Amino acid sequence: MRRTLYTDEHEAFRSMIRDFVAREVKPHFEQWERDNLVPRELYRKLGEIGVMGFDVPEEYGGPGPTSFRYQAVIAEETTRAGVTFSAQSTSTGIVLPYLLRLADEEQKRRWLPGVVAGDVLCVAMTEPGTGSDLAGIRTTAKLSADGTHYVLNGAKTFITAARNATLCIVAARTAPATPEDRRHGLSLFVVPTDSEGFAYGRKLDKIGLRWSDTSELSFTDVEVPVENLLGEQDRGFSYLGQNLPRERLSVAVTAVASAAAAIGFTRDYVRERKVFGKPVAAFQNTRFVLAECAAEVEAAQAMTDKGIELEDRGELTAADAAKLKLFATETAGRVIDKCLQLHGGYGYMLEYPIARLYADTRINRIYAGSSEVMKTIIAKDLGL
Repeated sequence: MRRTLYTDEHEAFRSMIRDFVAREVKPHFEQWERDNLVPRELYRKLGEIGVMGFDVPEEYGGPGPTSFRYQAVIAEETTRAGVTFSAQSTSTGIVLPYLLRLADEEQKRRWLPGVVAGDVLCVAMTEPGTGSDLAGIRTTAKLSADGTHYVLNGAKTFITAARNATLCIVAARTAPATPEDRRHGLSLFVVPTDSEGFAYGRKLDKIGLRWSDTSELSFTDVEVPVENLLGEQDRGFSYLGQNLPRERLSVAVTAVASAAAAIGFTRDYVRERKVFGKPVAAFQNTRFVLAECAAEVEAAQAMTDKGIELEDRGELTAADAAKLKLFATETAGRVIDKCLQLHGGYGYMLEYPIARLYADTRINRIYAGSSEVMKTIIAKDLGL
């Protein structure tokens, strides 16, 4: 089906991203995977082409309000090439909106120009004993006796892009939870990653997303100026939920783009690979499997395109985003599995992009809220 989501301006942007990928990413990507880290210099180059500060007002060096379509184009072009911009999507699509929504004027002047130029942002919510249940956060931030700073202590885990980040938004407890409200007492702080007492723990070894650093963090008496409190004290839990629909939309967009890329990689492979003297594509099973995959991906694509339109209009609800994420990620999981099967034994070899897609896509059904959490949200929206 012909998509109607993009204009000529978006397609011109696509061409620019495609050229950047071919020039700055594709030649180096295998080394980045081996290193389990993308060099920070990449983000400076991304800043130069204007994709690190979407929605940042012009007075701070940004482009102003920006359609989510541009972020979707990046997801489509990087997955099509079998690469990624790594922390760009997390920093720009997930963490930056916290600053745009909650930072005061002084904070925006202090932080946003650097972000536009390529400073990476990360967010630290998950703890060793706290995943989806953020009300269980135990990291503390205690106001000093003279009221000039908070003292931050605690630990976080599964933190994406922390080692490339300049600033980290940390969720910490500033007041005890109450029997009536376990969510009470959480606050958000913007913490420079070079702060004394801010330490990196293990760089976690994952089965997929090998190019993305995922780390443990610890805070030992980190002094955070009161000027770095983001939003109001003790209201952090409500802030954390405000960006979840966009985050889940972002996961859905990437999942569908990955599934579409898998079909493309597989189509090329089965045309070239011969079995019993003829191309794998000549077998009816191959054609039928890819036909099923194409139909599923187009359905998921139509759904995510609608989600992007809703996001641009400010109408994407939590239930909408849950449906998108559930359908798109489950579809991608099925499609990529079928595509790997059509590669035979070679599909299990990391030299083929389908193998990396298979491993990378599995996390989509877990992070930003698992499929089970998405079903709970949808059921609640149904009044169940």
